[in-house]
Parts: sequence; C-alpha cells; structure tokens
Amino acid sequence: MQPGAPAVPSVVPEEPATTLEPAATLGLTYLTCYLCYGVLIVFGHLRDFFGKLCACSRYSKRTPAGYAPLLHDWESFFTRRLYHRIQDCWNRPIAGPPYSSRLAVVLRDSSDGNKTMAVSGGTQQCINLGSYNYLGFADDWDSTCRTDVLASAEAFPTSMCTSLAEGGYTSLHADVEACVASFLGKEAAAVFNMGWATNALGLPALLGGKGTLIVSDALNHNSIVSGARSSGAVVRVFRHNDLTGLKELLRAAIRDGQERTHRPWRKIVIAVEGIYSMEGEFCDLAGVVAIAKAHKCFVYLDEAHSIGATGATGRGVCEKAGVDPADVDVLMGTFTKSFGAMGGYIAGSRALVSMIKRRSGGFLVDNAMAPAVAQQVLTSLRVMSGRDGTTVGARKLAALQQNCRAFREGLKRLGVETLGEEGSPVVPMLVYHPTKLARFSRECLQRNLAVVVVGFPATPLVSCRARFCISAGHTPEDIARALVIIEEVVDLLKLRYKRSFLG
Repeated sequence: MQPGAPAVPSVVPEEPATTLEPAATLGLTYLTCYLCYGVLIVFGHLRDFFGKLCACSRYSKRTPAGYAPLLHDWESFFTRRLYHRIQDCWNRPIAGPPYSSRLAVVLRDSSDGNKTMAVSGGTQQCINLGSYNYLGFADDWDSTCRTDVLASAEAFPTSMCTSLAEGGYTSLHADVEACVASFLGKEAAAVFNMGWATNALGLPALLGGKGTLIVSDALNHNSIVSGARSSGAVVRVFRHNDLTGLKELLRAAIRDGQERTHRPWRKIVIAVEGIYSMEGEFCDLAGVVAIAKAHKCFVYLDEAHSIGATGATGRGVCEKAGVDPADVDVLMGTFTKSFGAMGGYIAGSRALVSMIKRRSGGFLVDNAMAPAVAQQVLTSLRVMSGRDGTTVGARKLAALQQNCRAFREGLKRLGVETLGEEGSPVVPMLVYHPTKLARFSRECLQRNLAVVVVGFPATPLVSCRARFCISAGHTPEDIARALVIIEEVVDLLKLRYKRSFLG
C-alpha cells in the first residue's frame, strides 16, 4: 500500500447482502481511479499527436529554430492535460483576513479552458476550512494583537533591509528567541524569516555534511527533504511511523558504518514531524525518543502544525506524549499556523543554536523577520502561555480541541474515509479520483464553503484528498453548517467509502 493510503476497513457482518463490503469498495475505487488515469493518458497523447499534425492545438507551438525545447511533451504532460483543466481549484485569491466564518474569496473565470484565470470581479463570503488559523488569531486580532503590532510598526521600519547577522537583529528578535526558548523548555532558540526555510536552511547547518546520516520518516515535509538533500549528509528513509523499521535501519547503519569506508558515522539524526500535514497523524514521539536513546542518536522534531495547537497548554507533541523536551535534541516549528504570523524557529542547547547562527544562511544571508511580524509572534505567544494575565489562550486551545472533535466525529457519521487522529487540527478526507477532487472543491465553493484539495504529486497518485483545517475561531454553528454542506457534496459525488459503494 502506498504511503498515506488508508488501511482497508474490516468487513462488517451486519452489512446487507445487497451492498458491497467496504474492502471490495476500496478495491473498486482504486481500480476505477487507475482507469481514469489510463483514459487521461491515452486520449491526452492522442490529442497531442493529432494536434501537432494539424497544428490546431494550443499546445502545438513549435520551438524556434536553434533553440532547445524548454519543456518536452512527456515532462509537461501532467501539467497540460490534468492540472490546467482543474487549476481553478487552487491559487484562489482572497480579499481581507482569513477569518474562520467569513472568508472573502475573489471570483475568477476562464475563457480558455482554465489554462489562464482572470478575476471577474466581486467576492463570495465562505466558511473557511482551508487556512492554518488554528488558534483564531486572525478572527480576534483587533482585541489580542493589534495594539502591540501597530505600536511596533511605529517604532521600527517595515523591513530591516538586511540579514540578522548584518544589522537586522533587533530587541524584538531577541525577545522572540527568549520567549520561544522559555515556552519550549529549551536553553536558546534561533528565529528564521520563513517557515519552509527554517528546515531548508537550518538542517544543512545542523547536519554538517559528510559523515552524518539523517534518518527521515517517509512522509516528512518537502522542507525537511530539501534541507537534508542540500546538507551533503547521507539520507535514509523509513516507513511512516514504523518504529520497527526505524530500529532495523539504525542497527544496520551502526553495524555497517559509512558507505565505502565503513567508518562509524559522525552523528545520526532522526527527523520526524509532530503532526504530518497531509495525514493529520501524530508521530509516536515517545517511541522515537526511546529508540534514539538506545542507539545514541539525535532527534529532530518538526512541530509546524502541532506547536500551539496540541498539548494541555499548547506546548506541542512533547507535552501531548509526555516526553521531556530535554530528550528531544532539536525542536523546530513555524509561526505561520497557531501564531498567526510567519517565519519559524529552531530551539535547543545554547551551543547548538550558536552553531546554527554561525552556519545557516537563514541567519547570515536571508532578510531578517519584519519587526511587526516579530511583535505578532511575541504577543500571540504571551496570550497562548497566559503571560498577558488572561485566560484567552487557554480558551482558544479548548475551543480548538472541541471543534476538532466535533468535526471529525461529524465526518465519521457521514461514512467518509478520513485520516489522522483525534486532536489534530488537520483532518484529511479521501476523495481518490482526480475528477471528483476538482468537483468537490467547486461544489463546496458554490455552497459558500472554502476548502483545500490536494492531489498528486503532493499525495500518492490514488490518494487525492480534501484537507480540512479547523480553527478556534469556528463557532459550533460554523462546524455544523460546514458538515451539512460536506454531506450534500458527499452524496452528490458518492464519497461514502466507509459504508458501501451502492449505498
């Protein structure tokens, strides 16, 4: 089974004999999904062939004489024949903040079959199930963060116009680092201007190239993959959340040593995520830490989606799993989700953070985080931790968890195929078919529900899905209304895979 695909549901003996069993339903779903791709490939290449003969296709433009083709037909086939047909489901512009209950989606249309999109004018008010506004700071920004952020905008410029290492490091950046380290229970922290770049630029500084082995979960985010590849370290992958496979991989690596020379590895780093963003699953952090201790390895934990949103006080997966933060060598996270800001952090020992600041392009070259953004992080962190003297942060976290439970339970009652675990603000729902994926997005938008749909190559080929993001800013009425709309679309598109294909 491909990574990210759901386990085949067990057979339920009470199902009527006139309906297909769930296992058979899933097999038929895979079969028809592959059939759809087969039809797409065959007819797409036929149209390409005859389009070139008669030069009547919009894709039949010939490369100028003396030039190499920028894109070959096979390389751009997926983009031309699938993505362009359904690209109206992505990159939708919005007008205004990403409020949970009233996201303003800018309307667009196309005159060339979705090859290009044009703004048609006007907006559509939707319930927002697509943004990372986990703690709802976009909804109550006026009452929680606005005063502090606007004051910082008056005291500091819009941009520091340089890197942190070359004059862009302000008192606000120092305060952010100190507050993050204190919140996480670490000695020090380094802040980055971009969440993706925190991994992509932080890992190369941490791994240090030759003689280092990074052992990565198969479903780790692209930023971890990019950082690991550019570091020069050897990368090995274990099956998602497979602790037995992780243990066997580590034993083999320690036994055999480095490639060619078989010398012992200088260091081995295990990289995992707190919540996997396409699956909504938690990592088994306690198990990973136990294995790392037994094999003398380091643990690198990416908490982009879990920090602020999980744990009794929002301190992430360590708190949720009952793991001492001291047992996780490197804590990484982003400010783009629960904090309502942008950028990211890496936290650990003072020696580790100092090394990262000396080596990472995120500190040495990349532009410093804007002061107003740093203040947004500071204020939201104070609210989350209760340092503002109120219970707003605790109430936000409680509301988020209540909404997550209500939404996931509602989807289960619909009989749809969901991934992930209770408590995760990311709730994926499997759609499988690429044609149904586009239709799901369009039908939800028509009913004033803004959702994110995800397909290949971000997911396995036959595991297209809708990825719902739940927020503390949603009211119970928002959740109930969203479930009603989803049920209408599920019935229309026949997406009740958990029950039966015919029912």
